[in-house]
Amino acid sequence: MALNDSLAKAFVGQPGRASELASGLYDVLVAADFAALRTHLASLFAAIPHQWHDGHPLARHEGFYASVFYSHLAALGLGLRAEDATSLGRIDLTLKFNGQVWLFEFKVVEQEPAGRALQQLKDRRYADKYRALGQPIHLIGIEFSQAQRTLVGFEVETV
Repeated sequence: MALNDSLAKAFVGQPGRASELASGLYDVLVAADFAALRTHLASLFAAIPHQWHDGHPLARHEGFYASVFYSHLAALGLGLRAEDATSLGRIDLTLKFNGQVWLFEFKVVEQEPAGRALQQLKDRRYADKYRALGQPIHLIGIEFSQAQRTLVGFEVETV
């Protein structure tokens, strides 16, 4: 947790802001408030200094965005699984929390068409792995733009 907390603070660039965002995130997840989650993510990524994007090849890949969000969640000590393997592919990030399952797929719109993140979760039937738990499963497609350096798409479907 300490390592992920340090990484989250480094990604955001403002330690106080990172801690504030992390505590707010926990409340958002408990409430399963998807509008607040979108706002939270937008704020998190808006806090990343522009220099970290300029000429940095990592910022062009979905793994950059997924890693920032992963570190942010991991700093809370939540049960996460990155690159969660299924029979049809890998879920970018799985969170089991508060009697619910959250499946996240991240895309960069310059590399994939808009709407592709949620569609991949559905097409590859990623929820099937967790249906036997009898818990709500939230499919969350999150899309970023490397040019705009921000969240540009956020779709949720609960199954």
